[in-house]
Amino acid sequence: MTSLHGIRVLDLTSYLMGPFATQILGDMGADVIKIEPHEGDLVRMIGPARSPGMGGMFMQCNRNKRSLVLDLKQPAGRDAVLKLAERADILVHNVRPQAMARLGLSYEAVSAANPAIVYIGAVGFGQDGPYAAQPALDDLMQGMVAIPSLFERAGAEGPRYVPLAMADRQAGLALVNAVLGALVHKLRSGEGQAVEMPMFETLAQGVLGDHLMGAAFDPPLGPPGYARHLSRDRRPFRTADGHVCAFIISDRQWRNFFAGIGEPARMDDPRFATLPARTEHSGEVYGFLEALFRTRTTAQWLELLRAADIPAGPLHTLESLLEDEHLNAVGFFERREHPSEGPVLNLRPPARWSRTPLETARLAPRLGEHSAEVLAEAGYSLAQIDALAAAGVTTPRG
Repeated sequence: MTSLHGIRVLDLTSYLMGPFATQILGDMGADVIKIEPHEGDLVRMIGPARSPGMGGMFMQCNRNKRSLVLDLKQPAGRDAVLKLAERADILVHNVRPQAMARLGLSYEAVSAANPAIVYIGAVGFGQDGPYAAQPALDDLMQGMVAIPSLFERAGAEGPRYVPLAMADRQAGLALVNAVLGALVHKLRSGEGQAVEMPMFETLAQGVLGDHLMGAAFDPPLGPPGYARHLSRDRRPFRTADGHVCAFIISDRQWRNFFAGIGEPARMDDPRFATLPARTEHSGEVYGFLEALFRTRTTAQWLELLRAADIPAGPLHTLESLLEDEHLNAVGFFERREHPSEGPVLNLRPPARWSRTPLETARLAPRLGEHSAEVLAEAGYSLAQIDALAAAGVTTPRG
């Protein structure tokens, strides 16, 4: 049995942050009901697909869910959500609170149907600040917490975004934590509650947690900015025949490293002797390593670094990552047969649990695949379901 077996989640999220979070809940065994409009989650349309609405990105953040189509702008659609909420433990949305209120699905309305429900709003910004009503997406969030400017400060030609949806992914993990924390309280006390989980503040915490540095003190002991992270030479090291990724940080690792290259006395250099000194002289330290790593092959460096117990590995491309020996040995890539899409590659849940293992019980659902099934579980008769479909509230049975 999985850890969240018996927990029902109403998932009113779209794009990546919310769906990534609810997929993790589904991996833990929660019954996640993904409520979508007739046009479906926009991410269904991103990337190659064998069938319309089943794009590659959607497939990787919507497994272990059932899809229910509802037109929430119709009163009957709202009523269906409230009826489902009566038997749900958690409702997660990433709609702006004002819009949820206009739909008749505010916390007050949902908790009236089920006072014990955990109601999580994944919002762009905290709702007591001047940005409260603004929309938020990954690129905007990266920019507003200074990530693109950090690239420029570290020596890039100009500001740029991290080339993946890292804001959605980081905030999605924080959203999972918020859900689980509120769920623990509910299971202990029987009390539901409303939780606001803002992206902006979550990401600002991550950036400033690294870069506040001297500005953490009052008065400041120095400007914000972690010198090592901002060194223009902090990048994969070029070797004689490629690149290697390595991170040498502790005194023990540096001693092992210098012993490995036959220069143990270099540890006496004041710039290398301590962590504070190496941080202060990050540019010089990285410059030394940049020149040194060009003198041996990638294989030679990996052998030396691993013998010294220093974190090191190859610089992968997307293509070579799919061939990584470790990921393939641990079964990270699951080749599965999707009921409608045929052979697909599923990324298995990363964590290993000794008593309640995670599993992929369902691959990503087709749009509205479970509409009739979920509505029937909520108490709707087949005639009522057909009437809702005829009115355009949901999809027809079949």
